[in-house]
Amino acid sequence: MRILFMGTPEFAVPSLLALLDEHQVVAVVTQPDRKSGRGLRYTYSPIKAAALDHGLPVLQPERIGSPEILPQLEAYRADLFVVVAFGQKLPDRLLGMPRFGCVNVHSSLLPKFRGAAPINAAILAGEATTGVTTMYMGSGWDTGDIIL
Repeated sequence: MRILFMGTPEFAVPSLLALLDEHQVVAVVTQPDRKSGRGLRYTYSPIKAAALDHGLPVLQPERIGSPEILPQLEAYRADLFVVVAFGQKLPDRLLGMPRFGCVNVHSSLLPKFRGAAPINAAILAGEATTGVTTMYMGSGWDTGDIIL
């Protein structure tokens, strides 16, 4: 299966590596390099590092819905987009692009704690347990049918 992977932090790396074992990952989309640390040097995401280590093409759009990125994504002819802690909401026109749709891995037990920082939200809410949800992506933030 041809998979286009979208992710950014260390949390997403195990998912990318697992997909590489079983499928053809055609490209990786991650956040642009950012300045960090005392020296404000540009650093790139853990997902970019993993992708480069495996010789994968990397795209880093400021906005995933920008007109210039759409033809690039279409050109990969992905069967499935897999999104893990990417940091941007996919516009509706991207959700229908891959043949089998888009799957998201979210670090809460949905429907609780949709959106960014769900682990922080669970801690602040005093939750004793939380988990991970895999779901088909819908139009809203962390909406869609739950797979697991």
